[in-house]
Amino acid sequence: MIKPFLFAAGLSFVASVAAAQDKPVLTVYTYDSFVTDWGPGPKVEEAFEAVCNCDLNLVAAGDGAALLSRLQLEGARTKADIVLGLDTNLTARAKKTGLFAPYGIAPSHLDVPIDWVDDIFLPYDWGYFAFVYDKTKLTEVPGSFKELIDAPEELKIVIQDPRSSSPGLGLLLWVKSAYGKKADKIWQGLSPHILTVTKGWSEAYGMFLEGEADMVLSYTTSPAYHLIAEGDNTKAAASFSEGHYLQIEVAGKLASSDQPELADKFLAFMTTPAFQSIIPTTNWMYPAVFSQAGLPKGFETLITPSDSLIIPAADAEKIKDEALAEWLTTLSR
Repeated sequence: MIKPFLFAAGLSFVASVAAAQDKPVLTVYTYDSFVTDWGPGPKVEEAFEAVCNCDLNLVAAGDGAALLSRLQLEGARTKADIVLGLDTNLTARAKKTGLFAPYGIAPSHLDVPIDWVDDIFLPYDWGYFAFVYDKTKLTEVPGSFKELIDAPEELKIVIQDPRSSSPGLGLLLWVKSAYGKKADKIWQGLSPHILTVTKGWSEAYGMFLEGEADMVLSYTTSPAYHLIAEGDNTKAAASFSEGHYLQIEVAGKLASSDQPELADKFLAFMTTPAFQSIIPTTNWMYPAVFSQAGLPKGFETLITPSDSLIIPAADAEKIKDEALAEWLTTLSR
């Protein structure tokens, strides 16, 4: 005989499982570091699920450029409802795929360094690319690309591949925007200093932390992580006289999504304090809605670029092809 309280408990368990299964699932493709235990993913998932009555499924799909390549491969069959982690160097290419739909919200209070007029992609954070170094190990710090070229050949840097990594592509366009037709000469000079080219940011930064290179391509905000999370003030970003290239990271909704309203709800949530306050101390970037999120103590110690460089999204795709050809030719010699 089944006892009544056991039968009731069984029914309650079955009901809870059924309720969980009835929740809609929103699948978000993003880059690897976003979903790590120390990245924004776990906190974003917890915060959004608290208000959406849904399951947020965060899928690591490689660094920025690799993320878009995977999406192009999957096409309209993709399981993604949202892609989070492209930047303005990739948005023109992404739009050409025809895979994205306009977001159905009216964003307000965006605080990014350029006027935002894109109705397909919505920014969630931004920052500047920079070479990060250890102040206890590198005393003669290059203050420009030319000074880096002129540094002793023993000084080694780690960079990322622009074909798979958004920071790698950012460096490509940083050099191009600063030097134009002379960019190939800069790469010729930098080549002896390049220890290796990694597929993504995480691998490159890990090599730097293990002491395999003197400098690594990262962000002006990266030292904030070491200062705030580790109490370590030995990491710094080199300030380059040419200026620093701006990255604005964005998210977009897939036209093939079977959860378009929930996708819009996530994009709207992305601009609220509940999301934006997570960014500075997990993704270690500036929040796109600055007035709502604020900045923790320690960010005031970061360098401020003398000049902000960026190639408009509409031009970045064309310029990228020329810059990539120069880069490949130079590094293959």
